[in-house]
Formats: sequence, C-alpha cells, structure tokens
Amino acid sequence: MTVRVRLARPSDLRRLAAVEDAGVALFTEHLGAETMARVPALSAPAPSGADRAGHGFLLVAVDERRLVGFAHVVPHDLVAHLEQVSVLPDAGRRGIGTALVRAAMEEARWAGFGRMSLTTYRDVPWNGPFYAGLGFGEVARPEPFQQRLRAREQALGLDAAGPRVVMDVALTRPR
Repeated sequence: MTVRVRLARPSDLRRLAAVEDAGVALFTEHLGAETMARVPALSAPAPSGADRAGHGFLLVAVDERRLVGFAHVVPHDLVAHLEQVSVLPDAGRRGIGTALVRAAMEEARWAGFGRMSLTTYRDVPWNGPFYAGLGFGEVARPEPFQQRLRAREQALGLDAAGPRVVMDVALTRPR
C-alpha cells in the first residue's frame, strides 16, 4: 500500500472524525472496558474536521482508495502543538503515524516554529513510547499553555486511564 501525506483539502474534513473515532477500539482493548467507562472522554465523539479547520494546520495520509490518517497541529505561544494524530486501526503498524508526525514536524519547522509539543499517555505503546522513538522527550517544566492543556485533560478525567505527560522536540533545520 502506497500512502501519501499532504495538507488536508476541504473535501477531507468530513472523514477526520471517523478516523479518530475508529481508534476507540484500540484504547478499549488496551485499557479495558471498565477504564473506558470511568473515562467517557476517551470514547466521546471526535470533533468534526470542520471544527479542526482554521486552527493550525491539518495533514492527511491517503492511500489509493481512502484517507487513512491525519495529524492536527495548533500553534500555542510560539510552539507548534501536535493536538491529534489518528490512523485507522486496519492501516496501523505500517509507518503511517510516523510519516504523519515527521511531516507535521517538517511543516511546523518551515512555518518558523522551533519546538513541537504534545500531551499523551506515558505508558500506552502507541502514545508515549511511540513519540519517544521519534525524538520527543518528557517536559519537566511545562509552559503555561501546556499547563492549561493538562488542566483541561484533568478536568475531563483523562488521568484516570493512566499517567499523562507533556512531551516536546526541537525542530532543527537540516545542515
């Protein structure tokens, strides 16, 4: 399967929520139905692509037949924040998430950002360990906007499913 990553088009927006919603099954399998029941925000319907549009930038991964993943990056205080990365479960484990994150990093770098951050579950394999493999490290002293993001996550109850962390990476220019 050949997958191409590109900036999202208006016609892509209607497909984004379904891609994100498809990932709920992976969280249910990993965390268990009891944990998912305690953390309704994990299975709440995803925001529409139209809700995401206009806030930062969206990249999509498409194969010959369909949209299989997306990345959403939102600027916060001179930092590009990776708000969401989602890949359809049946297209997983093929490097699509890696391609999306690397493309998001490159796009952010070209837009003039020096860092990219995200919040994620530290111990969920396709979360913290995945991002660490791409060069992200845990932030010891979160910036004010990251503290606000974490406070919102705590209010949603996301911490009940496991430890959450802020991670970031420097967006360096090639030599």
